[in-house]
Amino acid sequence: MMNNAALTDLIIKMADDELIQGHRNSEWTGLGPVMEEDIAFSSMAQDKIGHAWALYRMLHEDLGGADPDSFAFLRPEKDFKSSHLVEMPNGEYDFSLMRHFLFDQAETIRYESLQDSSFEPLRLLSNKVKGELKYHTLHANAWIMQLSRAGEESYSRMQQALNDTIALAAGLFEPSPVYEDALIAEKVYPGETALYHRWLDRIYPVLVKASLNLPEAGAIVPVYGGRQGIHTPYLQPLLKEMSEVFNLDTEARW
Repeated sequence: MMNNAALTDLIIKMADDELIQGHRNSEWTGLGPVMEEDIAFSSMAQDKIGHAWALYRMLHEDLGGADPDSFAFLRPEKDFKSSHLVEMPNGEYDFSLMRHFLFDQAETIRYESLQDSSFEPLRLLSNKVKGELKYHTLHANAWIMQLSRAGEESYSRMQQALNDTIALAAGLFEPSPVYEDALIAEKVYPGETALYHRWLDRIYPVLVKASLNLPEAGAIVPVYGGRQGIHTPYLQPLLKEMSEVFNLDTEARW
């Protein structure tokens, strides 16, 4: 019998990352450097929030959790398990683009690993979202290459963005000291360490082609804490903003 607490922990982490990253992506609507990017980031934001909703619904329907909307909008900050990477403000476009690249490659690696998951709902979802993730990673890869080759200043900014985000992105793979062994043993997924090394192998060739310098794996100190409810000061204001309409009437049916 599967460990429901371990499954719940994993799915909440995934869903919270998707929800917060989706909202950060949505903040570029109307502000992108070109009109095409307004459309792209808006589309990817919608996909991310859709993935989050599917995961919250999985918690509700398959694991006996709360209603998805209530769970997404009514929890206190300490009950969120989002990584620090997704909580950070958008800043300049180079930061957001590098976060997009690192996050979407990580998300793709994670869902690829779930295509063989022993937990059927995750396996089915992984197959459903792979087309969207392919588009997301192609978009990120193309812009990383383009801006890294667009002159000295552009290259310098992309390298600085990588320097600023790599440790935060490594925090996406924060292991669970309580649940991870059970999930690996039950063949739900291969565990965070395995995913982390697959991710490094995936992003390295793209960065090499862009002439961007990735630190040695041993020199990257991942930023942990979000999975344990320890968050940046940026999460609470975002939660307040994104739940404002829902909290006007939590019983309303739209």
